[in-house]
Amino acid sequence: MNAEEVGEVCEAILGEVGKAIVGKRETLRLLLASILANGHVLLEDYPGLAKTLMAKSFAKAMGMDFRRVQFTPDLLPSDILGVSVFNQKTLEFEFRKGPVFTNILLADEINRAPPKTQSALLEAMQEDQVTIEGRTYALPRPFIVIATQNPIEQEGTYPLPEAQLDRFLVRLRVGYPSKDEEMEILRRRMKRKKEEVDIEPITSPDEVREMQRAIEEVHVSDAVLDYITSIVFATRDDKREIEIGASPRGSLALLKLSRAYAAMAGRDYVIPDDVKAVTVPALSHRLILKRELWYTKVSPESVVERILGKVQVPKFEIE
Repeated sequence: MNAEEVGEVCEAILGEVGKAIVGKRETLRLLLASILANGHVLLEDYPGLAKTLMAKSFAKAMGMDFRRVQFTPDLLPSDILGVSVFNQKTLEFEFRKGPVFTNILLADEINRAPPKTQSALLEAMQEDQVTIEGRTYALPRPFIVIATQNPIEQEGTYPLPEAQLDRFLVRLRVGYPSKDEEMEILRRRMKRKKEEVDIEPITSPDEVREMQRAIEEVHVSDAVLDYITSIVFATRDDKREIEIGASPRGSLALLKLSRAYAAMAGRDYVIPDDVKAVTVPALSHRLILKRELWYTKVSPESVVERILGKVQVPKFEIE
């Protein structure tokens, strides 16, 4: 599959997901780019903004298995990974797989589970496998975690440490719909006369893996690589607002996402605009701002946007 074919399939997937999600085209594109880049997604926004519906709709449109886990304070690692059960007939222990053995796992309100459970999931995210009682089990491919967080209720939660936030390829915010979009949501609900939205599968897990392999063939020039590293280094050099800048994992995130973004546009090469489109969601959660900025309401997103405005955009030429 070449980049042009990837772009055509992506448009079909976004069109199918658009049956369930009104507007939010840029958020949907970023979420799809993350899946193509084989990265995990953190959706952070208020309740009722279709975060769960987005994850479920992409799973349906891409023909992938989907599981949802509601994270709670009493959730154990075995509730996610699985557990060994003694079979009295065979007199042997059998491993019963948990919900993590799927293609797309929705970790709903991940910050409500204790750190031990969070770390068990994050280990699976990093290694694409789980180890139970000394035995290792490979997870299905592709394996994508879409986690959600509610930013307004912090009582009884366990915030993800910065080092664990870094495991997510992007952090996305959905935002409220416009008045016209909300009216369209109501019209569509009246027209279909049911809650569920019918979404037809466009691809299969095998085809998604083929698309992910095609992303690896997208060309990135030295000028664009220099642009990526300049942005990341600027986060480390800004000592006025940033305590700790992005690590090399941030550079890799920009590389993977910009290649996916280019392929979604039907191109087999990355341009600076691809990098600019993914920089804020890819880097904002990787920064630790100065503690004294908490009362000024300066957000990591605004800091990254300012850095983007300062870093010189290269004159792009295909090598």
